Amino acid sequence: MAEEPTDAELLARHTAGDPDAFGLLVHRHRDRLWAVAVRTLGDREEAADALQDALVSAFRAAAGFQGRSAVTTWLHRIVVNACLDRARRGAVRRAESLDQRPEGTAERALGPAEGAESHAVRAETRREVADALAALPADQRAALVLVDMQGYPVAEAAEVLGVPVGTVKSRCARGRARLLPLLRHLGPAAATRGAGPDDRPATVPRGTAPAPTAVPRGTAPMTVP
Repeated sequence: MAEEPTDAELLARHTAGDPDAFGLLVHRHRDRLWAVAVRTLGDREEAADALQDALVSAFRAAAGFQGRSAVTTWLHRIVVNACLDRARRGAVRRAESLDQRPEGTAERALGPAEGAESHAVRAETRREVADALAALPADQRAALVLVDMQGYPVAEAAEVLGVPVGTVKSRCARGRARLLPLLRHLGPAAATRGAGPDDRPATVPRGTAPAPTAVPRGTAPMTVP
């Protein structure tokens, strides 16, 4: 049985003109990329748009990948940058109250919960965590999503965010301090609940990748190592 190609091999195939390689790479990491996007932005539609923007950027920038980091780190950095760009532009209405959102938006954004009574309890927890995260500055939110919710080591989160390790630690500490008064009643593990693989996109289909003829190569909108 043939071995699965590595991420680096798929990226190399893509830059060499293989029309399927990038889609395979995206399919492999799509769920985790989506979880980072939806938790960073707190809105499924915004997250789907940011993820699509990021995939287009990665598609175009692949030829410039220099292998100084893992392909997954490179992909996550592009996704986080796309999310932070949207947040900084005010595309996410962080101050919008739950009463103004379509019913169930926050619960859906953090993924499905399981079973009867536990469903209601967990959905309420997810709603409160989502709203608390939305109140944080985008940089602190991204650091907490990577470290506390996605389980990245601080050093790897620093590489994804393109900042020193100390900056990630500082952002996490400030973010946790701001979250604590909002989530104290839920217990110390509240911010990490619902952080598993259930958070799958509804609007970004598996294996989605920009068509090679629709995205000209060599026009990367961002510089990534």
